[in-house]
Amino acid sequence: MRLLYSLIYSLALAFIFPREYKKRPKEIRSRWLHEKMGHVPSSIPAHCVWVHAVSVGEVIAAETFIKALKKRYPDINVVVSTITDTGQKVAGERLRGIADTVYMPFDLDFIMRNAIKALKPRLFVVMETELWPNAIWGMQSANVPVVMLNGRISDSSYKGYSKLKIFMKNVLRHVNIFCMQDEEYARRITDLGAPADRVKVTGSLKFDISLSGHRPEWGGFIKGPVIVAGSTHRGEEDLIVVAYDKLRADFGDLNLVIAPRHPERFDEVEKLLKDRSIKYVRRSKLNESEISGTVVLLDTIGELSGVYAIADIAVMGGSFIEHGGQNPLEPAYWGKPVVCGPHMENFPFIDEFYAHDAAVQTSGGSLYETLRGLISSREKRESMGRAAGELLKKNRGALDRALDVVEEYLKQ
Repeated sequence: MRLLYSLIYSLALAFIFPREYKKRPKEIRSRWLHEKMGHVPSSIPAHCVWVHAVSVGEVIAAETFIKALKKRYPDINVVVSTITDTGQKVAGERLRGIADTVYMPFDLDFIMRNAIKALKPRLFVVMETELWPNAIWGMQSANVPVVMLNGRISDSSYKGYSKLKIFMKNVLRHVNIFCMQDEEYARRITDLGAPADRVKVTGSLKFDISLSGHRPEWGGFIKGPVIVAGSTHRGEEDLIVVAYDKLRADFGDLNLVIAPRHPERFDEVEKLLKDRSIKYVRRSKLNESEISGTVVLLDTIGELSGVYAIADIAVMGGSFIEHGGQNPLEPAYWGKPVVCGPHMENFPFIDEFYAHDAAVQTSGGSLYETLRGLISSREKRESMGRAAGELLKKNRGALDRALDVVEEYLKQ
């Protein structure tokens, strides 16, 4: 089974490698290839806790855990691996001086052995459900405990994994413990073959987020109400901009901060704004002059979580297409009302937000009416924001439970 997986992975890698290599900026290609082949920079200390966080969302969840772990164990070394370039950039910025960052090596046995031999990890922590079979098998062969934190299995992943239950069982039995976000995810991982006595519900680390305590300075130059549309995807910017343009007929000083999920789409969204003759400015070109009734295209990385502080309303990207939504807890942290589209499957706790009037679900066709109602009622916005903040506080605690689990393995 292990040999068959490696063969299939090798064939897929041969097909996608040229595109993956060429899409990287030239200045990072050498480093990317070196680390993907399992060659860890000699400057990174061994005997570490290796945390794998595939991209930005997982990095943000891991950040909270890593900072708390370092506070409890100041002398411990932490290495964070990511798959995406944006994840790598955010990890480097948010964890500078706290953890080293590398690209996750290709999941082939001999490559993973090189990385494990170099890092000599004391513990391998998988954020959410980023399961790389050869990485897990290699860790167990090297007697390195494997811990899943903040575990979740989306509907689509569960359907896919269910078709490979025999294979999944063979992988999952090599994980020491599964810390899942809720009972449903715990049921799913058990059904896929995880030993029931190793599965526990510890809650979502996302509720334990700790964001910077101040709003961005440039937010002070914006005059008038602000809608922040965060982590938007193709197909969403158009409907959000259409609703915004219509709203400006009623609220002339209304501003929109739009943050595309993927940096490579910044220019694409700028073209959309130009084609619709919408007044806009790129965040990277903001000066200290006052702006009002304007779209700010957030073309920076790692800034969005703080930008929610200047919002009057937060619109969740990824929820108006079949993507599953983006994290509503970042605006909730700042006590902001949250507007979601019909697709928030990645965040099942959102139903509790709807039930407590801390968020509202709408559709692309109704977005204008929903936003207009909220802009017109400060009382409604403040009520929703308070409810969102209270729910966030109520659900905290996963971080301490995760640290207690990890501590058991570090003491061994």
